[in-house]
Amino acid sequence: MRRAVLEWGRFILIWGVCVLSFRAFAFGSYYVPSESMLPTLAVGDHFIAAKYAYGYSRHSPDITLPEGFIPTADGRLLSHLPQRGDIVVLKPEGAPEALVKRVIGLPGDTVQLAHGRLVLNGQVIGRHETGAYDYRDDHGRTVHVTEYVEDLPATDGSLARHAVLQRSDEGPADNTGVYTVPAGHVFLMGDNRDNSQDSRFPYPDLGFVPLDRVIARAQFTAYTNHFCKAESDLTCPGGDWSTRFGRSLKP
Repeated sequence: MRRAVLEWGRFILIWGVCVLSFRAFAFGSYYVPSESMLPTLAVGDHFIAAKYAYGYSRHSPDITLPEGFIPTADGRLLSHLPQRGDIVVLKPEGAPEALVKRVIGLPGDTVQLAHGRLVLNGQVIGRHETGAYDYRDDHGRTVHVTEYVEDLPATDGSLARHAVLQRSDEGPADNTGVYTVPAGHVFLMGDNRDNSQDSRFPYPDLGFVPLDRVIARAQFTAYTNHFCKAESDLTCPGGDWSTRFGRSLKP
């Protein structure tokens, strides 16, 4: 009897170590808490992200490790720089939960918003309108938006095309100064441009994000608790609940 208990205990311990290692170093599951990534991700979407994509830092496990735990110059192992257009998971300083945003600027890039248009390294990024509609937000309010596809240049020479929403081209964060992304940091934004606290807003909101706090690259949606149904004259941004399963999140 004692031997059987010990065998079961060893099995449970090994299984637990394997699960924790998988979550820490391979893939993680995350929940979308806000509308900042509409129409790509909606409140209630659960998605899978690759933790190995950019290497590992002390923030990669579910529990942040002590400072200096990884003794490298940049605090990362197997470090890889994200591409513009990647949707990433980050652990911002002072925030209790991980956030999800899109990479817009890399170290050395300049980023600006001018009349709602993204200006990257002095070039206005192309976009084309795909429609205007009303939707009911997470607080029950009706919001009017215009949806565009933006042609963000990825670092490999391709275009990381993705949808963005604009309520207006003259909102509070639609005309900014020029941001120069410092070394070891990235500039992140939400796809719902007029409803996103992102790198346009300095710390303690978000500001430039250190690379060691970028912990994973979003891969695909797994399932959703977002049960939006199109109403008369109202749309579900990005589609209703039935279209949100297994959706690729790569640009």
